[in-house]
Amino acid sequence: MSRLVVVSNRVGPLKDTGRAGGLAVALVDALTQAGGIWFGWSGEISEEGTFGNVRRVGSRKVLLATLDMTQADYDAFYVGYANKTLWPVFHYRLDLAVFDRHAEEGYLRVNDRFAARLRSLLRSDDVIWAHDYHFLPFAASLRAMEVENPIGFFLHIPFPAPEVLAALPNAAQMVRRMLAYDVIGFQSRRDAANFRRFAVEEIGAREADNGDLLLGSRRTVVRAFPIGIDAEGFARQATTPDARRHTRRTEKLLAGRQQIIGVDRIDYSKGLPERFRAFGRLLEDYPENRGRISLMQVAPPSRAELDAYAEIRRELEALTGNINGRFADLDWTPIRYMTRSFTRRALAGLYRASRVALVTPLRDGMNLVAKEYVAAQRAEDPGVVVLSRFAGAAEEMSEALIVNPHSAEEVAANLQTALTMPLDERRDRWQALFDRICENDAASWAQAFLAALNNQGNGQEEKEASGKATSAFPEVFADTHFAATRE
Repeated sequence: MSRLVVVSNRVGPLKDTGRAGGLAVALVDALTQAGGIWFGWSGEISEEGTFGNVRRVGSRKVLLATLDMTQADYDAFYVGYANKTLWPVFHYRLDLAVFDRHAEEGYLRVNDRFAARLRSLLRSDDVIWAHDYHFLPFAASLRAMEVENPIGFFLHIPFPAPEVLAALPNAAQMVRRMLAYDVIGFQSRRDAANFRRFAVEEIGAREADNGDLLLGSRRTVVRAFPIGIDAEGFARQATTPDARRHTRRTEKLLAGRQQIIGVDRIDYSKGLPERFRAFGRLLEDYPENRGRISLMQVAPPSRAELDAYAEIRRELEALTGNINGRFADLDWTPIRYMTRSFTRRALAGLYRASRVALVTPLRDGMNLVAKEYVAAQRAEDPGVVVLSRFAGAAEEMSEALIVNPHSAEEVAANLQTALTMPLDERRDRWQALFDRICENDAASWAQAFLAALNNQGNGQEEKEASGKATSAFPEVFADTHFAATRE
């Protein structure tokens, strides 16, 4: 049986720490079944960087292999190109994007070096699965080093419309490099369609009837693989002692009132200021909710070194103070805003104590909070999801109340609908959502992607054996350079 080699920016852990997300759980399960390597950055900065020793820990079945970065590589690859360029562009925020040639060169350099170090660990029958925007050109780096293994890629964030991506310098070259992958997976059909359209219109790829892309003699599967959660497992977490304790504490604090909950990292893509304004509009337009409804927003900070994140945190603190100052009473606080993280069990308990989940990103690849909230509900008295139309989850969760997060009036009106929805309707909507997230869970997502990758990899091998695809790699990637091959 072929080993699975997972490549991601951060690696592990193999054991459940109580804070690992659904992605980590799904990858650990897939790695445990097939055996293999989880390869990526160690999270450490050192003088040797990617030229230092590969750290290897783990079990006989699964090896965690990590590399350091130098400070210069970290600044260019991670802080610079990945998070100051790709993240804002892919989330439709060209106004926040920084286009810096040296950061782009550093991003390509780190991909080359990581590829070079992984190559020495590979076996000829390994199946490679790279993850997220940190590794867009990773397969092209491996192909230039004559690695012919099946290589798949999954993008966890949105892929922008071609008109937006075109603003990225060298966007065509980056998409051309991405076609070195055998399978490219996206969270939504919309994202997959955006990628296909750019590839066809900007680099001359051809789209097959089934949506695959052909460039030269090479075929790449391009498809939506919506990521799921371990829905049944998360439902069990909502009944653990820790979860029940958080449910009881919250219900005691609410004293018969209702709670709306939001759980997000502090990030401009999550629409948190818009969410707070919509909640303020709910209290203005529907004054009967004053003293009866609270918003709990859990928002742990992220990427605090970036100016845009510090600015949004200040804005949220100001909005919280403004809304609480206008509407609070002696025994009621409208917004409880917490910049700390919780364990998954604790979050499950908070979800269960909340009548509404307010999930309103301005752009999101999927958003698993919406699915976790559904899984945590009591079947006899479930809550309602108010969900942004710009989250990938909206394609799968039509029974949620779908809203435009830019419209405070629309969000407020749907919050009022959710808060006053009859029990029978809440149960019907919840049951349909719960059945779907159980069917399309994290394990099914991983199995579907790997099945497509294995099928496509076998097809490419047959073409190469017949001599029909021997020129595919140089023909497609002739305009790229790979620094790692010269060092």
